[in-house]
Order: sequence, then structure tokens, then C-alpha cells
Amino acid sequence: MVYNKLILFVFFSSILLTAQPHIFMQQGNRYYQKQQYDKAIQSYDKVLNEGYESAELYYNLGNSYYRQGKLGYAILNYERALKMSPGDEDIRHNLALANSRTIDKINTLPDFFIFQWWESFLAVFTFSGWVYLCYFFYILLLSIVIFYFFTRRTDYQRISFFSGLGVLFLLIVAVSVAAIKYNREFNIKNGVVVEQSATAKLSPDPDSKDAFVIHEGLKVKLEDKVDNYYKIRLKDGKLGWLPDNDVKMI
Repeated sequence: MVYNKLILFVFFSSILLTAQPHIFMQQGNRYYQKQQYDKAIQSYDKVLNEGYESAELYYNLGNSYYRQGKLGYAILNYERALKMSPGDEDIRHNLALANSRTIDKINTLPDFFIFQWWESFLAVFTFSGWVYLCYFFYILLLSIVIFYFFTRRTDYQRISFFSGLGVLFLLIVAVSVAAIKYNREFNIKNGVVVEQSATAKLSPDPDSKDAFVIHEGLKVKLEDKVDNYYKIRLKDGKLGWLPDNDVKMI
């Protein structure tokens, strides 16, 4: 009897723990509809504090910060949403809109159209999505190989042989892209400047000389961290150090 009560307690406790983030999410949505953006952000942050995250959550956070005029935090959350759902057109649209309002416009050479196509191709799936695709092609290839050895008809063997070559090619492509996505998501770190104005230093020291001034919403590459300073690189190659309060990792 006691054992049954314990099982019921654990069961209902797990339901409550799962329902809590959903309740906070709904609260945040209601506050957003009422244009109470401060309260909406607080509710969405509670969801994050519960250990849950999603593209929708970061998208809603980005919208709330954007409505408040906090461009840096808006872009930060749009970028986080896009990282989880790279093919979402709404996220891309709002991110582009927010980026159009940033002060800093780093001039770089335009990408060749092939590189633009390649970036779009990489963004079709997240890293997890490409891994699942690898599993799919791998299982499909095994099925074709098994079919090839068990069928006795020559025409079927010919079809399965060439089909297997095609699937093998697709598997190699999927594995290669998954490896690239893994490197980008887990080894290459990017951040967004969240302060209205931030002064980068030549070294990770508040008494160091100023390197340059940048503004909220600018996306930078994070190359190193020493104490509470990030070493950042701009798209034009400039290097500097920013306090971790001024820039947040995507």
C-alpha cells in the first residue's frame, strides 16, 4: 500500500514539474498580448530557469525585448531561436528586422553566391536533424544491401546496386554536413553585444587601452575567455576584449 502511494506521489510530482514551465509560458504569452513586456520576460525567464528551452521560447523572448527597445537582448534571443530552428522564416524575418536597426555596420566583402547557397543548405537542419538523417540513410543502405544479397533476380540486383551507390553518396554528404554543424555549434562560439555601448580593450584588463567602441546587437566571434573578459573578433578581423556583462554567448 505504501509502495503504491509512493508511485502515485512520484507520478503526480513529475506531472506538476512538467506542467510548471507550460504554465509560465502561457503566462508570458498573456502578458505579451497585454503589452506588459516586463512581466512577459519574467515569465519566459522562469521557463528557462526550470531547465526548458525551445525555439518558440527564445523567439517570444526576442519579441518582448524588441518591443522594449532592448535591441541587443532581442537579437541574442532571435539568434538562439534560429540556432534551434534554422529554417524558421518568422525567426529569420524578425532577426533581419532587428539587425537593420543596429548602429554598427561592419563592411565585409559580399559572399559568393555558392557560399550563400552552402550556408542555406547547412541551415536546413540543426545538428541533431543532420544526425537523424545520417541514421536514416544508414538504415536505408543496410536494407538495400540485404535486399541485394537475398534477391535472386538480376534486374532487382542491378536496381539495388545503383540505388545503394546513390544512398551511400547521400550518407557521405549527410555525415560530412553533420561534422561541419558539430564543429560550428560546439567549437565555434558567437556572442551578441547587449550593452548600448561597449568599449573593447586591448587586453583583459579594465586599465588597458581602448581598442574600439561597438554597440548593442552586434554579433561577434568569441575566441577566448580570461576571468570575466571575452576575447572577441569582429567580421572585419578586429580583435578586442569585452567584459562578459557586455556580451552574451548565443
